[in-house]
Amino acid sequence: MADTLKSMYNEAFLRGFGGKVKGAYPAFDADTFVAAVMDETWDKLELKARMRQITLKLGAWLPPSFAEALDVLYAIDETCVGFPYLFFPDFVEVFGHAEADWPLAMQALERFTPRSSAEFAVRSFIERDPERMMRQMATWAEHVNEHVRRLASEGCRPRLPWGQALPMFKRDPAPIVPILERLKADPSLYVRKSVANNLNDIAKDHPEFVLELTRRWKGTHPHTDWIVRHGCRTLIRRGGPEALELFGYAAVEDGHPLTTTAALEIVPTVLHIGDSSELRYELTIREGEPAKVRIEYGIDFVKAGGRTSRKLFLLSDKTIPGGSRIGGARKHSWADLSTRRHYPGEHRIVLLVNGVEVAETVLTLQVTE
Repeated sequence: MADTLKSMYNEAFLRGFGGKVKGAYPAFDADTFVAAVMDETWDKLELKARMRQITLKLGAWLPPSFAEALDVLYAIDETCVGFPYLFFPDFVEVFGHAEADWPLAMQALERFTPRSSAEFAVRSFIERDPERMMRQMATWAEHVNEHVRRLASEGCRPRLPWGQALPMFKRDPAPIVPILERLKADPSLYVRKSVANNLNDIAKDHPEFVLELTRRWKGTHPHTDWIVRHGCRTLIRRGGPEALELFGYAAVEDGHPLTTTAALEIVPTVLHIGDSSELRYELTIREGEPAKVRIEYGIDFVKAGGRTSRKLFLLSDKTIPGGSRIGGARKHSWADLSTRRHYPGEHRIVLLVNGVEVAETVLTLQVTE
């Protein structure tokens, strides 16, 4: 994915952009700008490094005054829309940190975010002056534009993918809550997804904090219910009994298990890295009232050095009548991915119902010959 995205920053794109800048600022030397961006380091740069390279060279060829440079960008920003133009807010991050430029920087981030996104650029401002920046985010949370409201939530996520982490919010997420409170029933699904993702980030470090927030919010508005359900997805996947109970999943009652029978097998039981297997499962839910169940299988992947790390895969999530017998099959690939490398060894595989292991099997993975 990143390789595909970084290729969008090519000579044709840069020349097209340079032409737009020159149209607004005749002193701009587009040819020299393109040559400076695509220097001897260019081919080795990854996506974010390429974006930063464009930012730095743009700053070198625009007027040295931040205000005057913004005037040039403002003259063309309506034609610079989409993911490739993330270097507009990045320009603000790099060149807009002077105290005297604070109002201009905030105005620019607010203006640029609907056209690309300033979610990455705001994070250095948060790190530098968290209280001041979070007051700004609270103002943005009331904005009429959904992109600006989303920036208020997305920009302060503790663990934003592709963005720098915010250690102060990983330690203490309390300063984020006023932002999320303002947005917890937002009419925009785009904003609600961001609020849910923010909660999910917080839950990875402070599960009880998110569970308590969920207890307060749940049932206050349909939009809020959607947010807390998606915001607690990691807690639900972990099978925590409090999280499952909050969202209506059936629990063990008086020591009686949720299932009366359960079986799991994998075919074949020995295979090579790169092969595929078929997982087959069958279980019977206890008699009585209908039960909301989340059925997953977990693999304890062998890692380098022999340790293991579990990954869960969803099979089914629904309400079924008591006494029902259900089952199915799922193909699983053991090919290496960009996000997961496989190692030989014995892999334990478990079947889980509402976070409780009900059956297990073992697969032996071998090196491809």
